[in-house]
Amino acid sequence: MMGENFDRNAVDFLEVAPENWIGVGGRYGRWFQDFTERFPFLLHGLSLSIGSPEPLDMELVGAIKKFIRQHNIRGYSEHLSYCSDHGHLYDLLPIPFTGEAVMYVAERIRMVQDTLGERIAMENVSYYAAPGQEMSEQTFLQAVLQEADCDLLLDVNNIYVNSINHKYDALGFLKALPTDRIRYAHIAGHYDEAEDLKVDTHGAPVIDPVWQLLHKAYEIHGVVPTLLERDFNIPPMPSLLKEVEQIQRIQAANLTEENYVLSRR
Repeated sequence: MMGENFDRNAVDFLEVAPENWIGVGGRYGRWFQDFTERFPFLLHGLSLSIGSPEPLDMELVGAIKKFIRQHNIRGYSEHLSYCSDHGHLYDLLPIPFTGEAVMYVAERIRMVQDTLGERIAMENVSYYAAPGQEMSEQTFLQAVLQEADCDLLLDVNNIYVNSINHKYDALGFLKALPTDRIRYAHIAGHYDEAEDLKVDTHGAPVIDPVWQLLHKAYEIHGVVPTLLERDFNIPPMPSLLKEVEQIQRIQAANLTEENYVLSRR
């Protein structure tokens, strides 16, 4: 991932999935400890499965709490989706956009927050079907944030992908989000399956319309910490850092005393 000569000033923070590092010892554990001592870190979970019909994995939540303390982690986020039902399903599946689901999910988020002793951020996810839909994605997302009293991890690429796949106005969706809930942001590339079907992959460079949407996000909600996600097809580090630099340029273009947001919590 990064060598010993990696420039500390090239990035502001890093993010990992806790499931990949909890319990890791030996050389890799020492390597990770060295990085958490040098860089601010955030956690982005993969398997909390907040919308699952199965009970929450409180053993995992307890391990995450210990991990946060051990490595001075700055925050924990998860996906507003589910990925398990009598075992892991190895995908992030959509929670039905219903009033019942709002109350169910919000209660589970509050349980996690109570156990951790801190607020968490839930990510607006990409989805490719909306079973049992009673309300819009926008209404569902805002209702969960309000009822759970949690933060939002704003994924800009997911807004773009969903706006194409489900034919809604990405800018309108962005404008309607509650500014005071946004903890930080993600930006990534995706795959064009067809003109009207985009697949969120984190395996390609960020495209111009998504960069433009990030610019609008800062204009509307203020500049927030923003992570570049890349899960595979990872280019050489200089190429990757050019995209990080693009984030920094867009941030600088929007940076004023009035709209700068580093941390609200």
